[in-house]
Amino acid sequence: MQALKILTLAVLTIIVLGFLHYTLPGRDVVRLVGTDVKRMDVGRYAVFWANPDAGTNQNFTRDVRFINAVTPSGKAKVYRNEDTDWSWPPYLKFDSGNLSAEVQNLTQQRDTWVAVTHYGWRVKLFSIFPNAVKIRQVEGPNVFLIPWFNIAILGLLAVILFVVVRKFRQFKRRRITPVTDHISDVAESIGDYGDSVQHSINTKRAGISGWFRRWFGTTKPR
Repeated sequence: MQALKILTLAVLTIIVLGFLHYTLPGRDVVRLVGTDVKRMDVGRYAVFWANPDAGTNQNFTRDVRFINAVTPSGKAKVYRNEDTDWSWPPYLKFDSGNLSAEVQNLTQQRDTWVAVTHYGWRVKLFSIFPNAVKIRQVEGPNVFLIPWFNIAILGLLAVILFVVVRKFRQFKRRRITPVTDHISDVAESIGDYGDSVQHSINTKRAGISGWFRRWFGTTKPR
Protein backbone atom coordinates (compact mmCIF):
# COMPACT_ATOMS: atom_id res chain seq x y z
CA MET A 1 0.00 0.00 0.00
CA GLN A 2 2.85 2.37 0.83
CA ALA A 3 4.49 1.63 -2.54
CA LEU A 4 1.19 2.44 -4.32
CA LYS A 5 0.98 5.78 -2.50
CA ILE A 6 4.55 6.65 -3.47
CA LEU A 7 3.93 5.68 -7.10
CA THR A 8 0.71 7.72 -7.26
CA LEU A 9 2.43 10.75 -5.72
CA ALA A 10 5.35 10.42 -8.16
CA VAL A 11 3.02 10.25 -11.18
CA LEU A 12 1.01 13.28 -10.00
CA THR A 13 4.23 15.21 -9.38
CA ILE A 14 5.51 14.45 -12.88
CA ILE A 15 2.20 15.53 -14.43
CA VAL A 16 2.11 18.80 -12.49
CA LEU A 17 5.76 19.62 -13.20
CA GLY A 18 5.30 18.80 -16.90
CA PHE A 19 2.23 21.04 -17.06
CA LEU A 20 4.07 23.93 -15.41
CA HIS A 21 7.15 23.46 -17.57
CA TYR A 22 5.03 23.57 -20.73
CA THR A 23 2.79 26.46 -19.67
CA LEU A 24 5.07 28.87 -17.82
CA PRO A 25 7.06 31.25 -20.02
CA GLY A 26 10.70 30.68 -20.84
CA ARG A 27 13.16 33.14 -22.33
CA ASP A 28 15.94 32.48 -24.81
CA VAL A 29 18.64 34.98 -25.75
CA VAL A 30 19.06 34.55 -29.51
CA ARG A 31 19.94 36.34 -32.72
CA LEU A 32 17.09 36.50 -35.21
CA VAL A 33 17.83 35.28 -38.72
CA GLY A 34 14.44 35.42 -40.43
CA THR A 35 10.81 34.40 -40.63
CA ASP A 36 8.98 31.72 -42.53
CA VAL A 37 5.45 30.56 -43.30
CA LYS A 38 4.74 26.85 -43.71
CA ARG A 39 1.64 24.83 -44.45
CA MET A 40 1.26 22.53 -41.45
CA ASP A 41 -1.06 19.61 -40.69
CA VAL A 42 -1.60 19.88 -36.93
CA GLY A 43 -4.47 17.44 -36.58
CA ARG A 44 -2.56 14.64 -34.87
CA TYR A 45 -0.94 16.88 -32.24
CA ALA A 46 -3.43 19.77 -32.20
CA VAL A 47 -3.16 20.05 -28.42
CA PHE A 48 0.37 21.46 -28.85
CA TRP A 49 -0.80 24.16 -31.28
CA ALA A 50 -2.78 27.33 -30.74
CA ASN A 51 -6.17 28.02 -32.29
CA PRO A 52 -6.19 29.40 -35.85
CA ASP A 53 -6.21 33.19 -36.16
CA ALA A 54 -9.61 34.83 -36.22
CA GLY A 55 -11.09 34.90 -39.71
CA THR A 56 -8.87 32.11 -41.04
CA ASN A 57 -9.64 28.53 -42.01
CA GLN A 58 -10.57 26.53 -38.91
CA ASN A 59 -9.45 23.10 -40.15
CA PHE A 60 -6.30 21.30 -39.01
CA THR A 61 -4.25 22.18 -42.10
CA ARG A 62 -3.23 25.84 -42.14
CA ASP A 63 -0.38 28.26 -42.74
CA VAL A 64 1.73 28.89 -39.66
CA ARG A 65 4.23 31.69 -39.13
CA PHE A 66 7.67 30.70 -37.85
CA ILE A 67 10.58 32.65 -36.38
CA ASN A 68 14.11 31.41 -37.04
CA ALA A 69 16.98 32.23 -34.68
CA VAL A 70 20.35 31.05 -33.43
CA THR A 71 21.75 30.94 -29.90
CA PRO A 72 25.13 32.41 -28.90
CA SER A 73 26.59 28.90 -29.26
CA GLY A 74 25.28 28.64 -32.84
CA LYS A 75 22.40 26.28 -32.11
CA ALA A 76 19.33 26.76 -34.30
CA LYS A 77 16.06 27.77 -32.64
CA VAL A 78 12.67 27.73 -34.34
CA TYR A 79 9.52 29.19 -32.81
CA ARG A 80 5.99 29.17 -34.10
CA ASN A 81 4.23 32.52 -34.12
CA GLU A 82 0.55 31.90 -33.36
CA ASP A 83 -2.14 33.88 -31.57
CA THR A 84 -3.35 32.36 -28.32
CA ASP A 85 -6.54 34.48 -28.30
CA TRP A 86 -8.63 33.74 -25.20
CA SER A 87 -7.65 30.08 -25.02
CA TRP A 88 -5.17 28.32 -22.74
CA PRO A 89 -2.49 29.19 -21.83
CA PRO A 90 -3.82 32.71 -21.07
CA TYR A 91 -1.15 34.82 -22.77
CA LEU A 92 -3.82 36.81 -24.65
CA LYS A 93 -1.64 37.08 -27.73
CA PHE A 94 -3.45 38.67 -30.68
CA ASP A 95 -0.53 40.26 -32.55
CA SER A 96 1.29 37.44 -34.33
CA GLY A 97 1.33 39.55 -37.51
CA ASN A 98 2.91 42.51 -35.72
CA LEU A 99 5.42 40.22 -34.06
CA SER A 100 6.41 38.82 -37.47
CA ALA A 101 6.98 42.35 -38.79
CA GLU A 102 9.04 43.21 -35.71
CA VAL A 103 11.22 40.15 -36.28
CA GLN A 104 11.75 41.05 -39.93
CA ASN A 105 12.83 44.54 -38.89
CA LEU A 106 15.28 43.24 -36.27
CA THR A 107 16.87 40.82 -38.74
CA GLN A 108 17.98 43.82 -40.79
CA GLN A 109 20.15 44.98 -37.90
CA ARG A 110 23.54 43.40 -37.41
CA ASP A 111 24.71 41.93 -34.10
CA THR A 112 21.29 42.41 -32.54
CA TRP A 113 20.38 40.07 -29.71
CA VAL A 114 16.89 39.61 -28.37
CA ALA A 115 15.14 37.75 -25.56
CA VAL A 116 12.33 35.61 -26.96
CA THR A 117 9.60 34.88 -24.42
CA HIS A 118 7.87 31.62 -25.30
CA TYR A 119 5.99 28.66 -23.92
CA GLY A 120 5.80 25.04 -25.01
CA TRP A 121 8.31 22.42 -26.09
CA ARG A 122 10.39 21.69 -29.15
CA VAL A 123 9.90 18.02 -30.11
CA LYS A 124 11.51 17.31 -33.47
CA LEU A 125 10.03 13.82 -33.74
CA PHE A 126 6.46 15.18 -33.76
CA SER A 127 7.20 18.59 -35.36
CA ILE A 128 6.15 20.47 -32.22
CA PHE A 129 7.46 24.00 -31.68
CA PRO A 130 7.35 26.48 -28.79
CA ASN A 131 5.14 29.50 -29.39
CA ALA A 132 6.88 32.89 -29.26
CA VAL A 133 4.87 35.37 -27.21
CA LYS A 134 7.07 38.44 -27.03
CA ILE A 135 10.45 39.68 -28.26
CA ARG A 136 12.60 42.23 -26.46
CA GLN A 137 15.97 43.56 -27.58
CA VAL A 138 18.79 43.02 -25.05
CA GLU A 139 22.31 44.31 -24.64
CA GLY A 140 24.14 41.18 -25.71
CA PRO A 141 24.30 37.39 -25.75
CA ASN A 142 25.53 37.16 -22.14
CA VAL A 143 22.75 39.16 -20.52
CA PHE A 144 21.34 37.62 -17.33
CA LEU A 145 17.55 37.47 -17.13
CA ILE A 146 15.74 36.80 -13.86
CA PRO A 147 12.42 34.94 -14.33
CA TRP A 148 10.41 37.11 -11.94
CA PHE A 149 7.06 35.98 -13.32
CA ASN A 150 7.86 32.29 -12.86
CA ILE A 151 9.21 32.96 -9.37
CA ALA A 152 5.98 34.75 -8.43
CA ILE A 153 3.74 32.01 -9.87
CA LEU A 154 5.70 29.18 -8.26
CA GLY A 155 5.75 31.05 -4.95
CA LEU A 156 1.99 31.54 -5.12
CA LEU A 157 1.47 27.86 -5.91
CA ALA A 158 3.72 26.91 -2.99
CA VAL A 159 1.64 29.07 -0.63
CA ILE A 160 -1.61 27.56 -1.96
CA LEU A 161 -0.21 24.03 -1.56
CA PHE A 162 0.92 24.81 1.99
CA VAL A 163 -2.54 26.15 2.92
CA VAL A 164 -4.32 23.18 1.31
CA VAL A 165 -2.09 20.63 3.09
CA ARG A 166 -2.53 22.43 6.40
CA LYS A 167 -6.31 22.60 6.03
CA PHE A 168 -6.45 18.93 5.09
CA ARG A 169 -4.39 17.95 8.13
CA GLN A 170 -6.68 19.99 10.37
CA PHE A 171 -9.74 18.37 8.79
CA LYS A 172 -8.19 14.95 9.21
CA ARG A 173 -7.33 15.62 12.85
CA ARG A 174 -10.80 16.98 13.67
CA ARG A 175 -13.05 14.82 11.51
CA ILE A 176 -11.36 11.70 10.19
CA THR A 177 -9.04 10.69 13.04
CA PRO A 178 -11.81 10.56 15.71
CA VAL A 179 -13.93 8.34 13.44
CA THR A 180 -11.06 5.95 12.69
CA ASP A 181 -10.10 5.86 16.38
CA HIS A 182 -13.71 5.03 17.30
CA ILE A 183 -13.81 2.26 14.70
CA SER A 184 -10.54 0.86 16.09
CA ASP A 185 -11.93 0.96 19.62
CA VAL A 186 -15.12 -0.83 18.53
CA ALA A 187 -13.11 -3.46 16.68
CA GLU A 188 -10.88 -3.95 19.71
CA SER A 189 -13.93 -4.25 21.97
CA ILE A 190 -15.45 -6.83 19.64
CA GLY A 191 -12.14 -8.71 19.65
CA ASP A 192 -12.00 -8.65 23.47
CA TYR A 193 -15.61 -9.82 23.66
CA GLY A 194 -14.86 -12.62 21.21
CA ASP A 195 -11.87 -13.68 23.29
CA SER A 196 -13.99 -13.78 26.45
CA VAL A 197 -16.69 -15.80 24.69
CA GLN A 198 -14.08 -18.21 23.36
CA HIS A 199 -12.58 -18.53 26.85
CA SER A 200 -16.03 -19.27 28.32
CA ILE A 201 -16.68 -21.91 25.64
CA ASN A 202 -13.31 -23.53 26.28
CA THR A 203 -14.00 -23.57 30.04
CA LYS A 204 -17.40 -25.20 29.63
CA ARG A 205 -16.00 -27.69 27.14
CA ALA A 206 -13.24 -28.61 29.59
CA GLY A 207 -15.84 -29.09 32.36
CA ILE A 208 -18.00 -31.35 30.22
CA SER A 209 -14.95 -33.36 29.15
CA GLY A 210 -13.95 -33.81 32.79
CA TRP A 211 -17.47 -34.95 33.70
CA PHE A 212 -17.45 -37.57 30.90
CA ARG A 213 -14.03 -38.82 31.97
CA ARG A 214 -15.19 -39.28 35.54
CA TRP A 215 -18.22 -41.34 34.51
CA PHE A 216 -17.14 -43.02 31.32
CA GLY A 217 -13.38 -43.17 31.49
CA THR A 218 -11.54 -41.61 28.49
CA THR A 219 -14.65 -41.29 26.32
CA LYS A 220 -15.02 -37.74 24.97
CA PRO A 221 -18.22 -36.02 23.98
CA ARG A 222 -18.86 -35.77 20.27
